[in-house]
Amino acid sequence: MALHDENGTGTVRVTPREDVPANGGGLCQKGWTAAELLTVPDRLTAPLMRRRRDAPLEPCTWDEALDRITAGIGRLRALHGPDAVAVFGGGGLTNEKAYQLGKFARVALGTSQIDYNGRFCMSSAAAASGRAFGMDRGLPGPVTDLAASGAVLLAGGNPAETMPPFMRHLNEMRDDGGALIVVDPRRTATARQADLHLRPTPGTDIALANGLLHLALAEGLADEEYIAARTTGFDAVRTVVNAYWPERAERITGVPVPLMREAVRLLARARRAHVLTARGSEQHARGTDMVTGFINLALALGLPGREGSGYGCLTGQGNGQGGREHGQKADQLPGYRRIDDPAARAHVAGVWGVDPDDLPGPGRSAYELLSALGTAGGPKALLVFGSNPVVSAPAAADVEERLGALDLLVVADFVPSETARRADVVLPAAQWAEESGTMTNLEGRVLRRRRAVRPPDGVRTDLEILGALAERLKAPGEWSTDPEEVFGELRRAGAGGIADYSGITYDRIEAEGGVFWPCPSPDHPGTPRPYLDRFPTPDGRARFVPVEHTGAAEDVDADYPVYLTTGRVLAQYQSGAQTRRVRPLAEAAPGPFVELHPDLAARLGIEDGAAVRLESRRGAATVAARLTDAIRDDTVFIPFHWAGEGRANLLTNPALDPVSRMPEFKVCAVRLTPVHRGGTPPHPRSASGARQ
Repeated sequence: MALHDENGTGTVRVTPREDVPANGGGLCQKGWTAAELLTVPDRLTAPLMRRRRDAPLEPCTWDEALDRITAGIGRLRALHGPDAVAVFGGGGLTNEKAYQLGKFARVALGTSQIDYNGRFCMSSAAAASGRAFGMDRGLPGPVTDLAASGAVLLAGGNPAETMPPFMRHLNEMRDDGGALIVVDPRRTATARQADLHLRPTPGTDIALANGLLHLALAEGLADEEYIAARTTGFDAVRTVVNAYWPERAERITGVPVPLMREAVRLLARARRAHVLTARGSEQHARGTDMVTGFINLALALGLPGREGSGYGCLTGQGNGQGGREHGQKADQLPGYRRIDDPAARAHVAGVWGVDPDDLPGPGRSAYELLSALGTAGGPKALLVFGSNPVVSAPAAADVEERLGALDLLVVADFVPSETARRADVVLPAAQWAEESGTMTNLEGRVLRRRRAVRPPDGVRTDLEILGALAERLKAPGEWSTDPEEVFGELRRAGAGGIADYSGITYDRIEAEGGVFWPCPSPDHPGTPRPYLDRFPTPDGRARFVPVEHTGAAEDVDADYPVYLTTGRVLAQYQSGAQTRRVRPLAEAAPGPFVELHPDLAARLGIEDGAAVRLESRRGAATVAARLTDAIRDDTVFIPFHWAGEGRANLLTNPALDPVSRMPEFKVCAVRLTPVHRGGTPPHPRSASGARQ
């Protein structure tokens, strides 16, 4: 989109930019209404602070707020060491802010305790891609390649609601005779447009992927020449998938064998094809292995590293790709370097002007960090930038309790989010239209974002906030507040890493309409398709990894007999802190609901529109019922954009993937009870019989 300040008055108008290939000028409702965020009534324009722990937040000066923060940090570090202070970032931060936040944590605070909400988003796909290909980059080529595909299998994604402009590429493919295969327990807006819809039981994606691969091998559809020339580890995978014969895969997943067979044939017989995953297959305690199952299928069909084909992952946040490349993740340094790699530490420390031995090691992952707050041996202070974990974290009631146990909670935001309202100090931050920087989209293209309007008086950018805190903390090195200067330092720190931006400049981005990483030198053209010649692994081959189905971390039983899955709706975004404040979006999606099948509703005595109480082993939520045959009759769905008693993440399971540390957002066990008008459920009737 392009933003225009009408006559310098501060009124912003949004217009489409048709020169951006990824969306070709298309915007969703959230994009068209984004300018309304700049003038929401509760916009923060001055710092807020509690004078006492039990006092309300009151306006204060910037000096008072920054002095309070630095004094608190100094006291806690003196008492408990540098890891007493933690930082929590966001996947929507610009590349410059993500980089500076990681540097601030390691250099200004000396803490290992930094992670970000992207751990809740794409971390399983990132881990699986790194394991298979030696690199994590969302798509294997420009997004426009999808329009020329002959078939696309999309597992666990609903871009018709979450990324509407993306759908035009899939629609172009279908208009040209290609086939869209959607894997989802719900008949979503995307699944309704598919040529083939596979509806597995939640948590069974590994069995489905292995069953599809079994069929490909049994029908002679695998690309044996490609497997021999460009991969390693296939024999171990072949042995595992031999046990997933079609009838067994159907029994585990609920997907009929004829549909599985058709899906495999469509993919294998297409001249070009893609296998894509998104949150539905990634947000699991076995999410890395679920994604790996689909990568194995893509590799067996010879797709990755072939122009116009491959495996890819859909981005979940505004800068979901770039936000995880530059060091705000617990185990990473800029350039996608590992923080426990001595050579990486030496290189980055040299750019930062510090001793490598002074850099901390890996810290806790996002949920582990949040659940350790205020505990013995855990952080006593938390600084939050670009996130709202009170709504977005799993087992949200426990996370909220942990935030309340802190000695100091600092939140930088532009509205009083649910997390900001619990803070000791709130810092008013600039919005996306009020600052410049770069973002990296799902295809690995680095793009510029130019400031359209000045922030209101009293508001500072995140770079200015970090610079002021670093100065007060007497941190070594440079702490520029100019995005282009910070980007220059980012380029040096990431040079030679997997995500190498060193050949990218603001001028190049502007002149070329974006530059694909890796781009290691000014004369390098960028890399839109990184796997064509070899994979960035030590031997240049992609790796097959055998994976076995074990089921969800928490299965249904007599007490909690229904599967719960969560996701998004068209008019809202993430924790809803922004979109719930935009009038057209709030009118289009005014509140939470539970989507359930009419047969399940009839067994439970639940009427359409009536209040329903859902309980899991972690908490309870009350929402309105929405009856639809678009969902399995053993599964219910709640969107996660709302706070209060309808908060979906009061229910979700924090069981973690052992590799990615992703929580299991996408499946847990619940029971449902209709709520009487007086607000209490009727006595004995519950969700028993949901699986009869």
